[in-house]
Amino acid sequence: MSARVLNRSLGLRLVIVIVIGNIIGSGVYKKVAPMAAELHSPGWVLVCWILGGIITLFGALSNAEVAGMLADTGGEYAYYKKIYNRFFAFIFGWSLFTVIQTAAISSLAYVFAQSFNSIFPLPLILASFADINIAGVFYPFADLNVKLTAISLIILLTWVNTKGIKTGAGVSTAILLLVFGGIFLIIAFGLGNNTSEMSQTMEMSTTNNTGVGVSNIFTAMLSAFWAYQGWAAIGYVGGEVKDAKRNIPKGIAIGVFIVIGIYLMINFTYLSLLPVPVLEEINQSGNKIAAVEAVRSFWGNNGALFISSLIMLTTLGCTNASILASSRPYFAMAKEGMFFSQAGKLNKANAPGNSLKYQGIWACLLVFSGTFDQITDMIIFAVFIYYGATTLGVFILRKKMPDAPRPYKVWGYPVVPAIVIIFCIALFLKQCLPRLQIRHYFQKSLRQDEYLFSIADLKYSYKPAEYLWHRLLHLLQY
Repeated sequence: MSARVLNRSLGLRLVIVIVIGNIIGSGVYKKVAPMAAELHSPGWVLVCWILGGIITLFGALSNAEVAGMLADTGGEYAYYKKIYNRFFAFIFGWSLFTVIQTAAISSLAYVFAQSFNSIFPLPLILASFADINIAGVFYPFADLNVKLTAISLIILLTWVNTKGIKTGAGVSTAILLLVFGGIFLIIAFGLGNNTSEMSQTMEMSTTNNTGVGVSNIFTAMLSAFWAYQGWAAIGYVGGEVKDAKRNIPKGIAIGVFIVIGIYLMINFTYLSLLPVPVLEEINQSGNKIAAVEAVRSFWGNNGALFISSLIMLTTLGCTNASILASSRPYFAMAKEGMFFSQAGKLNKANAPGNSLKYQGIWACLLVFSGTFDQITDMIIFAVFIYYGATTLGVFILRKKMPDAPRPYKVWGYPVVPAIVIIFCIALFLKQCLPRLQIRHYFQKSLRQDEYLFSIADLKYSYKPAEYLWHRLLHLLQY
């Protein structure tokens, strides 16, 4: 009996669905408020959405060149083996599992559960244990009713995706059509309402009469990037896409263009309905969502119910798309001995069932770790390293493999990928350097130079990855 293999069953249409489905989540409804609170100007909020969209598009086009050359199951995990080495790919794969993708799944499921609770109030569970915490940061029993609902969703969608990639993609398609319908209803009725003030959306002056600095723009763009994040996940299913080296680059470009257009239209609508002081108040309250208040302004309480249902539906779709795509890198890693061996097996539906289960279990545990904002901070902390690393791969592959077939070449080379790399470095340092206390780390490392090793020693070797993984397995046996 021949071994099961992944089926190349996804055409361009489903590639675009998975790209968009992995991007449009809670950010489209929530992030305009913190951006307004940071910038104090509706015009500057739109500028940051545009800048975020441009940088995202540049990154997507750069990624598309790499995907066009190296498309395979695992996405960046497969790319990094060719661009850098297996050790870097190993670190990336485990970053996906421990933080980036599983935390994204957890946060999306958590927002779904919050929306569900706002429509259908859930009974309190173990409320007396809510103040129990770990280091004053994590409160595992706080909002336990919401967390258990989020966990139930993760389990349900994990099960759905064990039925095969066409089943999971079909669910994403149906949900995405409903989400598009809901968003366009908000835009049409919002801009057509008497309370809409479209002229105020272009106002560049600030409500606090202060200037907008580079730091403010970077901070606001961080919120925009959370909303744009997720387009690269299509690369993870590269081994299941028909003519992947052409359809993945096309799908990424088309999908990102569509999302940028939708985000600009819906945020223009929010800003025409809600003045900046109102958005600042929403952000300060901590328990309000900008989209809910915007729709409430022209549809009343029925509008609040509508938008809560739409948020629930959107996060349902994004959670499903994330679960579908994110399990594939662990499958690819397991096939090469870099992950639990059972994750490298396909079930009767030719889906990586065990990989889905491992992912689901860890995502459920992360739900207990904290609130939505804590989880999204974990993701942004890591993701820009790898966006920059993939874009740098454009330059490396042009030098290492100059004659290799390239179904797509990034527009504006070398300027476009260089802008993405510079921006990733700047944004990562701006957000993470104060938290990591890098200076203290390097001072300590320099005093203990016997523990340092040269990256050059790893350049052509994958032994460190194998060593680390097999040592971990050895420890788990005792």
